[in-house]
Amino acid sequence: MSDTMQKIVSLCKRRGFVFPGSEIYGGLANSWDYGPLGAQLRKNIKDSWWKTFVEKREDMLGLDGAVILNPRVWEASGHVATFNDPLVEDVKTHKRYRADHLLEDADVNIHGMDMATMAKAIQEHGIKSPDGNALSEPRQFNLMFQTTIGPVQEDGNTVYLRPETAQAIFVNFKNVLTSSRKRIPFGIGQIGKAFRNEITPGNFIFRTLEFEQMEIEYFIEEKDWKEIFTDWENAMQDWAKDIGLDISKISLLDIQKEELAHYSKKTIDIEFEFPFGKKELWGLAYRTDFDLRSHQEHSKEKLEYTDPDDNKRKFLPHVIEPSFGVDRTLLALLVSAYKEEVVDGEERIVLQFAPHMAPYQIAVLPLMKKEPLGSKAKEVFELLQKNFRVEYDDSGSIGKRYRRQDEIGTPFCVTIDFDTVENGSVTIRHRDSMEQERMSVENLISFLKEKIA
Repeated sequence: MSDTMQKIVSLCKRRGFVFPGSEIYGGLANSWDYGPLGAQLRKNIKDSWWKTFVEKREDMLGLDGAVILNPRVWEASGHVATFNDPLVEDVKTHKRYRADHLLEDADVNIHGMDMATMAKAIQEHGIKSPDGNALSEPRQFNLMFQTTIGPVQEDGNTVYLRPETAQAIFVNFKNVLTSSRKRIPFGIGQIGKAFRNEITPGNFIFRTLEFEQMEIEYFIEEKDWKEIFTDWENAMQDWAKDIGLDISKISLLDIQKEELAHYSKKTIDIEFEFPFGKKELWGLAYRTDFDLRSHQEHSKEKLEYTDPDDNKRKFLPHVIEPSFGVDRTLLALLVSAYKEEVVDGEERIVLQFAPHMAPYQIAVLPLMKKEPLGSKAKEVFELLQKNFRVEYDDSGSIGKRYRRQDEIGTPFCVTIDFDTVENGSVTIRHRDSMEQERMSVENLISFLKEKIA
């Protein structure tokens, strides 16, 4: 793990963004819990996404599908047959690794390789495990978590935890269409957990066993796909800027034809330069009519769209899919916001979140705990709480409290001192510039609303 990444992981635990999962029991690989600040930051990401892509668009609707679906859904989508990774095992430690990743790390071209060819390449190139040991023969490993419905496993029905949120949208397409009477083009957005039994490289929260997706299936006529694809590409980049991602770290990768998923005619990965390398952040895919057609064939239900202006014209809509990961977005925000500075000979660590995304937008700090400052500070705190996310902090010296708020990304600190009691003015400290200015309490709300909007 890079030095920068180690510092971010340490800060996340120290300040309550992300904790190792089940830590008191020794942890669980690739499992993380979000602390008070991380939970709020995740909520801010999801709220911003939902408002931007669902609430503010007349052509969008929302859905909240079930985690466990009829297993026939995953047969129709191709996940039961094809959702596999090539797995190898260290013969001494029994640690498991992705065979394709080990080959790619050795600059071996894996395009078109089957299991036998992959096994031969591992031998020919002398590929070892990261611990330097020999590897087993590669075998297919299905990524879906499997469980059973029923009190007795042997008599239960096999079901899967969903590996993606998209299929719930496709199987509900007819219900949404009938209940909403939307005209094409229109989209359905969903936020929810997905689960993949992946062999992960351990890059913090980048790839985990359970993760949250924000996905849209946008239904269109085939002839319009190129124009609409470009529109969504632009919309995704606009949102990246709005939430405060470092745009200089973002790039687009047009996936080559031989690497496309079986359902895709065109896919773009929106990549981000993480401390551990350039990796996929979000995705944008043109899925053609694969999904609706497949579910129509397997379910025997008609999923065609009828043109309201010509009842004789029926067709299966094609789909553009913008897909976002909550956890990867949060990590990209942390990387974008993390800054180290030297101020008066001392190191200052600051998370420069966009004000509307920060877990706390304002901290109210009484200069001292003693009265009348404490009660006055509580008054200001309760006033600000009606409009903003606010923390009350009276522990430690004022300088240490400023540094603590810098580290968690709070854009503004409002300090209550004896002048506040006398004339109703407060000191506002700006996180990024560290500049301070006096202002009356009565002007505080309008000033902060303008800065945080």
